[in-house]
Amino acid sequence: MKEGNRMLSLYTLLVFIFLLGPLVIISITSFEPGTVLKFPPEGFSLKWYKNIFEVSAFMETFRTSIVISLLGNLLALLLGVPAAYALSRYRFHGRDTLNAVFLSPVLIPGIVLGFTLLRYLIVVYNLPIVAGLLIGHTVIMLPFIIRVIASSLENFDFAVEEAAQSLGATRVYTFFKVVLPNIRSGILAAILIAFLESFNNVDISVFMTGPGISTLPIQMLTYVQNYFDPTIAAISVILMVLTAALMFIIERLMGFAYFTKR
Repeated sequence: MKEGNRMLSLYTLLVFIFLLGPLVIISITSFEPGTVLKFPPEGFSLKWYKNIFEVSAFMETFRTSIVISLLGNLLALLLGVPAAYALSRYRFHGRDTLNAVFLSPVLIPGIVLGFTLLRYLIVVYNLPIVAGLLIGHTVIMLPFIIRVIASSLENFDFAVEEAAQSLGATRVYTFFKVVLPNIRSGILAAILIAFLESFNNVDISVFMTGPGISTLPIQMLTYVQNYFDPTIAAISVILMVLTAALMFIIERLMGFAYFTKR
């Protein structure tokens, strides 16, 4: 048994090294003082972190990514919350089919989905690039919103809602005053997960961006094609820290939601 435990521990360590090793290397190389990305670095410098804020394209695309992610999140919430509620609350003909339709953007390869959106939104319907980009990001966020909120509703006792209605509350009032407050942790977690998916998305954005409109991940790809300095490594470190912070918040919110139901 002890030998088996040692092998399992060694295997687990190797898996962690395989997964985290590239992230550690990127983090270290971001402090390279030279003009070429190299590992190990020949010194220590923060100038490439400073360079992020000096390159106007990064700041502009960062703002675009934030705006698109927030607006898309809002639209996905307006569609996803009622959809998740209906799918969790009621049993009706075609429910499984409708659920599969809502979750299909996760199952379809991103390149296929991005090309399809480009083909119909931009080419056929001639929508502005910003509108097409917003719709595309809303589409990819919707499954995460529905899935996470539906999971929260699985732990919600709908008898509470029925009790409120039996005491004279309207269906709309009960939804906003009884149902939503009880799943707010799940809603916040869904918002953060969907935001991360949208902000870091490449598959959809590479098809839906155009002249004058780009997102931060696409700008990073463009920068790598022309420059080989550690700026992208520095941006990656910042994004990793922000992602880890958001995932910690999500974990705390989901944990809070679980224990309050116990």
